[in-house]
Amino acid sequence: MVQVSSFLSLWILIGAASTALEAKDHEPLQLGTRLELFVDDFLIERTEGVTKRLHTPVSAGKILELNRPWEGNTCFYTTVLRDGDRYRMYYRGSSDPTATPPSVIEAGETVIPKHPQFSCVLESSDGIHWERPSVGIIEFDGSRDNNIVWTGKGSHNLAPLLDPKPGVPESERYKALAGGPLFALKSADGFRWEKMQEEPVISDGAFDSLNIPVWDQARGRYLAIYRDFTEGVRTIKIAESTDFLNWTPGEWGDFGDAPLEHLYTNGTAPYIRAPHIFLGFPKRFHPWRNKFSDSPRPGISETVLMSSRDGYHWNRYLEAFVRPGRDPRNWLNRNNLLAAGTVATAPDELSLYMVRNYKFPSIYLERMVLRTDGFVSMHTGYGGGEFVTKPLVFEGSNLVLNFATSAAGSIHVEIQDAKGQVLPSFGLEESPLIWGDEVEYFVRWERDLAATTSDNPLRRIAGKPVKLRFVMKDADLYSIRFR
Repeated sequence: MVQVSSFLSLWILIGAASTALEAKDHEPLQLGTRLELFVDDFLIERTEGVTKRLHTPVSAGKILELNRPWEGNTCFYTTVLRDGDRYRMYYRGSSDPTATPPSVIEAGETVIPKHPQFSCVLESSDGIHWERPSVGIIEFDGSRDNNIVWTGKGSHNLAPLLDPKPGVPESERYKALAGGPLFALKSADGFRWEKMQEEPVISDGAFDSLNIPVWDQARGRYLAIYRDFTEGVRTIKIAESTDFLNWTPGEWGDFGDAPLEHLYTNGTAPYIRAPHIFLGFPKRFHPWRNKFSDSPRPGISETVLMSSRDGYHWNRYLEAFVRPGRDPRNWLNRNNLLAAGTVATAPDELSLYMVRNYKFPSIYLERMVLRTDGFVSMHTGYGGGEFVTKPLVFEGSNLVLNFATSAAGSIHVEIQDAKGQVLPSFGLEESPLIWGDEVEYFVRWERDLAATTSDNPLRRIAGKPVKLRFVMKDADLYSIRFR
């Protein structure tokens, strides 16, 4: 279902903003050397016996209990980012004892008393071990020995951005949207924040959510992805800006033929290895299901996955990306919030961070891990299959694959011209038999073995439109790039 107030006006807007990343039907895709994921059909021309498979992260355990006096059972709205050699995670410190169902409180459990909401920060050097820095800014209960960085208006849902825009003043390295209507904030260090102006910058929405600013590197603009309602259902709007203060009117997000469902949050950030692709981890909300009869409010939530290349048009997977799981305390309303952003915690590993046991005194942050680029794969079973890309133009002299096969599985690669004719020396007969499990595999044709750097066979066709044909058996292909 297309969620737009004016279908025509949205397409006019997007058409004006398009770049070479969205090639016209008759033009080849300009890949250059950038990484491409298979989270959408951007690369795909045709498939036979190959489907897109959604993969799910697995738990790496609890990283932090949210049990400080300024935190509590309704801590929420997390964002993770990297600043130099440090990772930071921002979240809301909050507690509400009336939100916990009395029937599931165990003997000796107590909920932190209600207090004002705060914006707080964690730090880590590796994305695995996290600590609360004592920033000494906001006083709580007579002490500044805490990790609170903002209080008052906007502390409910401060959403930070470490601004990569060229030429940004040092005083504005960090920016944020917060509140409802949304105010613009700035900070030099990510700890000490101030409003960029007294007036709100975006007012056309329903902002009781984490309303996220991102930098669109491909087009040189800021995007705000924020909450609003259509037909009584929570969904997203998108606005854009060049200065973070003056924003276009919001346009409804377009989810194609996906059904209209409550997206309580959107959890969006540019993917760290391919920033031209936005990955969102929305919290899908089912408002009428109720696991606990004495719950103050009904509803169940889980995390889903969506992606976009322009911030307006989204490819949304209907299967859950992260389910509530076996713990009954994760089946309470508005639970299972996945942070916006991902962190590389090993050469072959991504980490994602989830709020669990929301509204219970046992609330905690959980680290989840996923294979690098491993959100979605082109997958085929033992019977085999193949897919062919659209015409594309690349730079460099190496094709690099992120793939996994079974011991009996395999991948072959064929290179064709733009019309689908096999290029000499790049047919299936010349393709190496590729098998194993590697995040970064350099494909070597037989001619490569004797080739010098200047005579590399792929270099000879760089800059010319080609198609890639992948013939696969019991295999998953997660990403490709040329170097």
